[in-house]
Amino acid sequence: MTVYAYVDGPLGEMLLVGRLAPGGRVVLRSLSLPGQKGAVAVEDGWTLAPGAFEEVAGQLREYFAGARERFELACDDRAGTEFQRRVWRALEEVPYGSTVSYGEIARRVGSAGAGVRAVGTAIGRNPLLVVRPCHRVIGADGALRGYAAGIERKEHLLGLEGVLV
Repeated sequence: MTVYAYVDGPLGEMLLVGRLAPGGRVVLRSLSLPGQKGAVAVEDGWTLAPGAFEEVAGQLREYFAGARERFELACDDRAGTEFQRRVWRALEEVPYGSTVSYGEIARRVGSAGAGVRAVGTAIGRNPLLVVRPCHRVIGADGALRGYAAGIERKEHLLGLEGVLV
């Protein structure tokens, strides 16, 4: 069963989407922000279930308060292509408070050189903004580039993590 909830945060009202696993625990499938390129929209047949997302919402509050550096959530790992999943796993290894370039992520997934474009596309399709930290990926020249929810939000997240002074 697909469930969803809305959670307020400093980036706007976040749409959380997941599926209920045995025992009632939610497996997070998507976190979208208002105005996000490629954002998920609620579909017919989905169930509004704010209570199912209490743990997710709590960890998000802790992160935005500066009290959490890593999320410990059950996330759906069936989304995307095998290449996208490799890129997304590489994103999860970028430590809080640091950044890497798109080229570095490409190198880590064995797709250096011309593969940087493909890595950028895969990062742009990350369904778990904030939780899977694609905001920590920047241009080789240090410029903030390509955040599906807008550069100002990327800047906010990096500022929260102490990367931008």
